[in-house]
Amino acid sequence: MNEFGVGDTDFLLDGRPVRLLSGALHYFRVHEAHWGHRLAMLRAMGLNCVETYVPWNLHEPRPGRFEDVQALGRFLDAAREAGLWAIVRPGPYICAEWENGGLPHWLTGELGTRVRTRDERYLGHVRRWFQRLLHEVVPRQIDRGGPVIMVQVENEYGSYGSDAEYLRGLVDLLRAEGVTVPLCTSDGPEDHMLSGGSIPGVLATVNFGSHAREGFETLRRHRPEGPLMCMEFWCGWFDHWGGEHVTRDADDAAAALREILECGASVNLYMAHGGTNFAGWAGANRGGGALHEGPLEPDVTSYDYDAPIDEFGHPTEKFWRLREVFAQYAGEPLPEPPPAPARLGAPADAALTEWAPLDVVLDARGGPETSAPVPPTFEELDVDRGLVRYAVTVPGPRQPYPLIARGLRDLAVVHVDGERAGVLTEGDEQLKKPVAGHARVELWVESLGRVNYGPTSGEPKGITGGLLHERQYLHDVRARGLRLDALDDIGDVPLRRLPGDGAPGLFRGTVTVRGAGDARLELPGWTRGFVWVNGFNLGRYWSAGPQHALYVPGPVLREGENEVWLLEFEESGPTGSGAVVLRTV
Repeated sequence: MNEFGVGDTDFLLDGRPVRLLSGALHYFRVHEAHWGHRLAMLRAMGLNCVETYVPWNLHEPRPGRFEDVQALGRFLDAAREAGLWAIVRPGPYICAEWENGGLPHWLTGELGTRVRTRDERYLGHVRRWFQRLLHEVVPRQIDRGGPVIMVQVENEYGSYGSDAEYLRGLVDLLRAEGVTVPLCTSDGPEDHMLSGGSIPGVLATVNFGSHAREGFETLRRHRPEGPLMCMEFWCGWFDHWGGEHVTRDADDAAAALREILECGASVNLYMAHGGTNFAGWAGANRGGGALHEGPLEPDVTSYDYDAPIDEFGHPTEKFWRLREVFAQYAGEPLPEPPPAPARLGAPADAALTEWAPLDVVLDARGGPETSAPVPPTFEELDVDRGLVRYAVTVPGPRQPYPLIARGLRDLAVVHVDGERAGVLTEGDEQLKKPVAGHARVELWVESLGRVNYGPTSGEPKGITGGLLHERQYLHDVRARGLRLDALDDIGDVPLRRLPGDGAPGLFRGTVTVRGAGDARLELPGWTRGFVWVNGFNLGRYWSAGPQHALYVPGPVLREGENEVWLLEFEESGPTGSGAVVLRTV
C-alpha cells in the first residue's frame, strides 16, 4: 500500500516528492471497449495520471434510481491496469460542457438557484448521491491498493458562488464517507474566484490556458504553501453549433505547457482526449458578457476539443509536441503509442426503408399528456433530453393576430391546423404569419442542451413564459414529452412506407458492413436530429455545422447487417441508397 499526501511545496508519495503529469479523459465520453487504448495513449504521451469528472445526471436520471454507477469503478480499475494514478472530480457540479453541468434536471427543476448552496433539500440529494457514488471511489484509493490519489470538492465554485458553509459541508461529507486521500478545489486564477471557491485546509489549484507564472503568482497570494498545480490546462477548446471550429496551435500549446512545468508545478491537460457527447448529453453556454444572459450557444456532439488525442483516439501533431515536453520530466523512456483500434474496412451506404411521423412516435414512446392553464416546462414533464409537443386552441372567430411563444427554450417547429407554419427560436419567438381563430396550433419544442456554466445554469426548458395571441394569453395547454432515451428501443413504434415530402419523423434502415471498425457517419441533406446504430445513440446531427459527421465507435458495429434509426425534427433528407454513409476514420 502507498500513501499520497500534500507537502509544503510538493506532492508526496510515501514521503518522496512527485510531480503529477495528468490528463483529462472522461469515461462517459468514450466507449468502454476503448478505455484501455485511450489510457495507453496517455501513458505514451508521458503522463502518470488520469483525471475524470463524474456526471450526476447520467447516473441518477430520477431521484433514487441509479444507473451503472459501477462504470466509474470499472474505469478506475482500467486506469490502475494501465499504470496510471487517478484524480476523481465528482462535483456534484462538473461544468464539462455537459448537459446542465452534470446536475440532474429534476434537481434544478425543483430547487432552481438553491442548488450549489447549503440548502438542506439540495444537500439531502447530494448525500444520497455521494453515498452511492463513493462506493466506487473509497475502496480504490491509493492507501487501499487502488489508483485514486486525490478527490476534488465541487468545481470552479468561485466562478459561481460564495457559500463557504456549503463547501465545508461537502468536505465533511466526503471525509465521513471514507475519502482519506487529499482533497482539492480548482478555480480560475483571480482573487474573487480563489476567495470564493477555496477552503482552508484543502489544496487549491488553478485553471488556465496560458500565462502560467501570473496564474501561480495569484495562487501564491492566497496559498503561500502547498504544491502548485494547474488542474485544467486548456490545450484546446470546444465548438458550438452554428459557429466556427476552434483550434489551438500545437507549438503554442507546447510552449504554455513548458512554462507550467518550469514553474515546478504539476499539471492536468484538459483535455488529453475529449471523446464524444453521445446520446444528446452535450451542454450549452450563453454569451453576453459577465452575466451570461446572451444567446444560447449549444455544444456540438463531438468533444474532440482539439486535444492531443483526437476524437478517434489517434495522436495529433499536438500529441507529439506535448510528448516532447513531457519526455524531459518522465525519468525513463516513454512507451510507444499502442496500435490504433480497428477501422471500418470499406465505405458503406445505408438506405432508409421505413418511417413513422412524429405524432405516431410520440403516441408509442411518449409520456402521458397533461392539460394545464399554462405550458408546463420540460422539467415538470420529466424530460431531460428530447422534445415536447404543446397543443393549444386559438378560439374564434377572431382576426389574425401574432402568435408568440414567450420565453421559448430552445427551438420550436410550429403547425397550424396541421400545416407547417414556421420555426421559432429563442431570439425569434413570433410566427411570421398571423394566426386567425378558430385554429389548432401545435409547437414541437426541442431542447438544444442545458446551460452548463454561469448564473443561468439550471434554467428550465420549454415554453417558459406562456403562449400569447396578440396580447392575450392562450390557456388550456396540452403537453406531452418524448424523452430521448425512450427511443433506445423502438420495437413498439408502428412503421410504414416512406413519405415523399421531406416530412420529419423516425426513419429506419440498414447498412451492411464489411470490416467492422471505427467509422464516421455522414448525413447529406438531413437537417437536425439524432442517430442510433444498433440501438446506440451517436448523438445530435445538425446541418448548421461546423460538425458534419458523427463518430461511430467500432464496437457498436458488427459484420454484416446493422440497423440505423434517424429521428429527424425538421426536414428529412434523401432516403434511398446513400441516405446516410459510413466512412472510415
